[in-house]
Amino acid sequence: VCSSDLAKQAIEANKAGAAAYQVGPQDVLDIAVFKVPDLSKTVQVSEAGTINYPLIGETAAAGKTAREIERDLTAKLGAKYLQNPQVTVMVKEFNSQRVTIEGAVKKPGIYPLQGGMTLLQLIATAQGLTNVAEDDAVVLRQENGRQKAARFALSEIRSAGAEDLPLQAGDVVIVNTSATKEAFEMLVKATPLARCFFLF
Repeated sequence: VCSSDLAKQAIEANKAGAAAYQVGPQDVLDIAVFKVPDLSKTVQVSEAGTINYPLIGETAAAGKTAREIERDLTAKLGAKYLQNPQVTVMVKEFNSQRVTIEGAVKKPGIYPLQGGMTLLQLIATAQGLTNVAEDDAVVLRQENGRQKAARFALSEIRSAGAEDLPLQAGDVVIVNTSATKEAFEMLVKATPLARCFFLF
């Protein structure tokens, strides 16, 4: 199991990164304009990376943070239509980034990475563990072209003995059975994977 210190560092990095989340295709945004209810909309980012917004029409959103989209909409609305508009943009659904869960869960598959989603939350989204699941899960992550891996004891996280791991886009979570646990041990011996993430 990775140390709680590394998981704490992951949580701090996750908090810092939340504000810098870059919007992508299929994300859903809540846009509100103070005292202008007709301009308060929920919109989805198209595959082309744009949103269609009243008065403005198509405007780029992909690759920008919510704050950057706020500034763009404020500038465009203020230039022609409103005096000192107050625009708020929030990401309602994080659909452009995904994580995969495999192994001994009831509904394995690929899921949207919701803001701040953790290891236990992903397992719950996959409808929980099967009756052949062991206590631990392996998380595989690509960083700087290298695959890194870490094992987490689920019972320790549930009992608050260890920090729950914030997930990142592209993570693959494997909930162990005896067979997958043995395979992971062989993988660690055969390849230069890090046993713990370096999350700082």
